[in-house]
Amino acid sequence: MALKITSDCTNCSACEPECPNNAISQGDEIYVIDPSLCTECIGAFDESQCVAVCPADCIVLDEKFKETQEELLNKYKKIHSK
Repeated sequence: MALKITSDCTNCSACEPECPNNAISQGDEIYVIDPSLCTECIGAFDESQCVAVCPADCIVLDEKFKETQEELLNKYKKIHSK
Protein backbone atom coordinates (compact mmCIF):
# COMPACT_ATOMS: atom_id res chain seq x y z
CA MET A 1 0.00 0.00 0.00
CA ALA A 2 1.37 3.42 -0.83
CA LEU A 3 1.73 6.09 1.79
CA LYS A 4 0.26 9.59 1.74
CA ILE A 5 0.97 12.82 3.56
CA THR A 6 -1.95 14.39 5.39
CA SER A 7 -2.81 18.07 5.73
CA ASP A 8 -0.99 18.05 9.09
CA CYS A 9 2.28 18.35 7.10
CA THR A 10 4.43 21.25 8.32
CA ASN A 11 6.55 21.42 5.14
CA CYS A 12 9.71 20.67 7.10
CA SER A 13 11.13 18.67 4.13
CA ALA A 14 12.61 15.95 6.38
CA CYS A 15 10.90 13.19 4.40
CA GLU A 16 11.89 14.09 0.85
CA PRO A 17 15.61 13.14 0.94
CA GLU A 18 14.87 9.92 2.84
CA CYS A 19 12.80 8.31 0.08
CA PRO A 20 14.84 5.71 -1.85
CA ASN A 21 12.42 5.95 -4.80
CA ASN A 22 12.18 9.75 -5.09
CA ALA A 23 8.43 9.43 -4.54
CA ILE A 24 8.15 12.54 -2.34
CA SER A 25 8.02 16.06 -3.71
CA GLN A 26 6.78 19.51 -2.76
CA GLY A 27 3.14 19.92 -3.74
CA ASP A 28 1.12 23.12 -3.98
CA GLU A 29 0.51 23.32 -0.24
CA ILE A 30 2.26 20.33 1.37
CA TYR A 31 4.63 17.55 0.41
CA VAL A 32 3.05 14.75 -1.62
CA ILE A 33 3.87 11.11 -2.31
CA ASP A 34 3.56 9.64 -5.80
CA PRO A 35 1.79 6.30 -5.23
CA SER A 36 3.28 4.85 -8.41
CA LEU A 37 6.75 5.22 -6.83
CA CYS A 38 5.99 4.52 -3.17
CA THR A 39 6.93 1.03 -1.95
CA GLU A 40 6.84 1.81 1.80
CA CYS A 41 10.65 1.37 1.50
CA ILE A 42 10.20 -2.37 0.89
CA GLY A 43 13.27 -3.51 -0.97
CA ALA A 44 15.44 -0.79 0.56
CA PHE A 45 14.78 -0.61 4.31
CA ASP A 46 13.00 -2.49 7.10
CA GLU A 47 10.71 0.47 7.80
CA SER A 48 9.33 3.44 5.90
CA GLN A 49 12.01 6.07 6.18
CA CYS A 50 9.69 9.04 5.67
CA VAL A 51 7.48 7.89 8.53
CA ALA A 52 10.51 7.40 10.76
CA VAL A 53 11.74 11.00 10.30
CA CYS A 54 8.43 12.87 10.13
CA PRO A 55 8.14 15.15 13.18
CA ALA A 56 4.43 15.79 12.51
CA ASP A 57 3.44 12.11 12.26
CA CYS A 58 1.44 12.98 9.16
CA ILE A 59 2.41 10.12 6.84
CA VAL A 60 -0.15 7.34 6.76
CA LEU A 61 -1.22 4.40 4.61
CA ASP A 62 -3.22 5.39 1.55
CA GLU A 63 -6.18 3.01 1.43
CA LYS A 64 -6.73 3.85 -2.26
CA PHE A 65 -3.56 1.97 -3.23
CA LYS A 66 -3.69 -1.53 -1.75
CA GLU A 67 -0.68 -3.69 -2.63
CA THR A 68 0.83 -6.81 -1.13
CA GLN A 69 4.39 -6.97 0.17
CA GLU A 70 5.31 -8.93 -2.95
CA GLU A 71 3.76 -6.32 -5.25
CA LEU A 72 5.63 -3.54 -3.43
CA LEU A 73 8.93 -5.43 -3.72
CA ASN A 74 8.34 -6.02 -7.44
CA LYS A 75 7.56 -2.32 -7.89
CA TYR A 76 10.82 -1.42 -6.08
CA LYS A 77 12.81 -3.76 -8.32
CA LYS A 78 11.18 -2.28 -11.44
CA ILE A 79 11.90 1.30 -10.33
CA HIS A 80 15.55 0.52 -9.67
CA SER A 81 16.17 -1.60 -12.77
CA LYS A 82 16.15 1.47 -15.01
